[in-house]
Amino acid sequence: MKTMLLNPQTWDLTLDVDGDIALASNPYSVAQDIASACALYLGELWYDTTQGIAYFQSYLGRPPAPSALKGSLVRAALTVSDVASAACFISSFQSRLLRAQIQAKLTGGNVVVVPVRVTIAPPAPPSGVSGLDFSNPDNSQYVPGMAGF
Repeated sequence: MKTMLLNPQTWDLTLDVDGDIALASNPYSVAQDIASACALYLGELWYDTTQGIAYFQSYLGRPPAPSALKGSLVRAALTVSDVASAACFISSFQSRLLRAQIQAKLTGGNVVVVPVRVTIAPPAPPSGVSGLDFSNPDNSQYVPGMAGF
């Protein structure tokens, strides 16, 4: 499956050598679609407002549970065509910026590893205290490679 190629730095359209909108093909297109699905806020997709993650309803203004964040990101990844299974590993959550990794196994057997960056707004923790304790292995299970498949 092909999708419009987005510039990884600007997340904007990219042109090919002929000046046409560049296209990405599988497996990069699936990885890009996973990243887009994980960044989509519920209700933001105007032609299907049921798609997206309930960031406003579930995570803004309250400390997010790592397991809930992981579950939301995995469910978003599974909405992408050709994704057979997915696992999420949170690497950090600081200053409203969530950094995670989705490891997805595609229906053809290929594996894609997708970095995810989403800005959400938890309440400010007390001075000098992290919003999530990533020294606790239950909160951060980043494992390079394909753990969990």
